[in-house]
Amino acid sequence: MKKYLLPETGNFYKANLHAHSTISDGRLTPEELKAAYKAHGYSVLCVTDHELMVPHHELTDPDFLMMTGFEMSFNEEKSPERPYPATCHLCMVALDPDETLQPCWHREKYVDPEKRKLIRYDKNEPDFEREYSPECINEAIRICREKGFFVTYNHPVWSLERYPQYSKYEGMHAMEICNYSSVVSGWDEYNPTVYDDFLCQDKRLFPQGTDDNHNRQAPDHPRWDSFGAFIWIKAPALDYASIASALVKGDFYASQGPEIYGLWVEDGRLHVQCSPAVRIYCITRACACKAGYGENGAPATGAVFDLNPDDGYVRISVRDAAGNRADTRAFFPDELF
Repeated sequence: MKKYLLPETGNFYKANLHAHSTISDGRLTPEELKAAYKAHGYSVLCVTDHELMVPHHELTDPDFLMMTGFEMSFNEEKSPERPYPATCHLCMVALDPDETLQPCWHREKYVDPEKRKLIRYDKNEPDFEREYSPECINEAIRICREKGFFVTYNHPVWSLERYPQYSKYEGMHAMEICNYSSVVSGWDEYNPTVYDDFLCQDKRLFPQGTDDNHNRQAPDHPRWDSFGAFIWIKAPALDYASIASALVKGDFYASQGPEIYGLWVEDGRLHVQCSPAVRIYCITRACACKAGYGENGAPATGAVFDLNPDDGYVRISVRDAAGNRADTRAFFPDELF
């Protein structure tokens, strides 16, 4: 009997859930972002402007969904001991299209006064004071989750955060396994080791690929930061409720190019179907990494791996000839056996 880890039915929708527009520090308007992403085969976009949650539902059409969100930052104070201070950035994506109140708002700080008029917030709630501490960051995550937001931890390398910092964060839905804007800017922001660090703490996060695009360069410039990292969401329909439900369930995978068509368990073995790949990795908590290859030098388009409950968790990573990766979420023994 097959147990599908990516849903058997439904459609794949290409999505970027971390983008910036002219409302904050991006160079394209929300309208221009929609046109660019739709022209490149995307179906879902969330404009997550810095500290500013502005819905763009008027740009949704039958073939393209605009989700609502914002990016929140917590900044370490600069000091002689820390001349290069760290920061923590989180993206919050509203799971309900009717959500218009921005959580963790402050009436006087963190946002340019001219832009505060764009925001709706709960006037009965106190101002949310920020500090760069795991306690404050975890409280923001808790509040946003309780209010119905999908929370993603962003670009740890660019943020100058290492294990002693990020290992203390609790409650996120996902983390950026790849942030394309950081990559084209020169950072090594493909983060499978950070993802495994979270998983080894029994934190069941999902991996995300995002652009974090600001579009400050021309499309032919090597630092153009759109269309390089994304997720493929498997859902029954392209509507807000279906896409939000798929996000919460983890019915998606991250990619920089390769595609994963099928993923299922049958008779104690994990089956993968994908686009042509140089190598298909099965990575586990038990430090075991198995690899699938094509025959006689041909690309691999699938692989089968034996499963062992002692592996702790398994996740699939597909690498193509260009070195780009696609990464599934981790699946734990209670989901596999």
